[in-house]
Amino acid sequence: MQKEHAILVSIVALVWGGSFIAVKIGVESISPITLAFFRFVVASPLMFLILAGRGKIIRISPTEIPLLIVLALTGVTLLYILQFTGIKYTSATNSALLINTNVLFIAIFSWIFLEETFSYRKLMGVLLAFTGAIFVISKGSLSISPSIKGDMLILLSALCWAVYSIVGKKLLEKYDSLSLTTYAFIIGTFLFIPFVYDDLWSIKITAKEWAVILYLALLCSVFAYVAWYYALKKADATEVAIFLNLIPLFTMFLAYLVLKERITIFTLIGASFIIYGIYITLSEKQDGK
Repeated sequence: MQKEHAILVSIVALVWGGSFIAVKIGVESISPITLAFFRFVVASPLMFLILAGRGKIIRISPTEIPLLIVLALTGVTLLYILQFTGIKYTSATNSALLINTNVLFIAIFSWIFLEETFSYRKLMGVLLAFTGAIFVISKGSLSISPSIKGDMLILLSALCWAVYSIVGKKLLEKYDSLSLTTYAFIIGTFLFIPFVYDDLWSIKITAKEWAVILYLALLCSVFAYVAWYYALKKADATEVAIFLNLIPLFTMFLAYLVLKERITIFTLIGASFIIYGIYITLSEKQDGK
């Protein structure tokens, strides 16, 4: 990977790592679902303009519209309802660590539904990372953690992303990734409406909340996704994906600085297990094993 591409994906990881801090600040005064909705209200039209500017507006076959709706539900609406609500009830650090378990769910689902090889190395990666998740959730205690509700919601959101990835893989055989993402954004935005309709006309958003929304929409959705797809075109997908391991590290550091979140020894042990387990899982293709 060239240096400029490594710098670009590192910036993307930093932006996505900061999203957990932004959401944690935002949900102090606004509903998690409302926050997620307005993120995509802002991001979706901008993504469509970028798509139009690149001449990549495509027609989706009517028979594949149901799959596109599944993408929108699992990659936008349900994903962020679960994730943002989970962040409200757990720490930003836990959220960033646990959301990365989506890589493990993807490996398992690919084995079950796509008949991809599930090697001993992948199995070890999955077991290591889920062991790490237990450390993060339990904090080394056998008693039920106060953050268990949020932690479980984050794991469910990771499961949603895995479903999104498996369904998306089928559609990517025919369609451009940026086009699919943009269409999922737009449909997912409309699918939020039943969840926010009753409160939509009475919502009052402060300047601080708009700052959070714009960070999530402009940087995390528009800039980061466009930059990510650019990097995927220029470098090996496995090399790019490994940079995702930086996200929880950036989040942990920013949460300590901004939110004064305490980093325990069990969080560090869990983080090490999760990140190394994901590295093993992702690097198998690169190593040819």
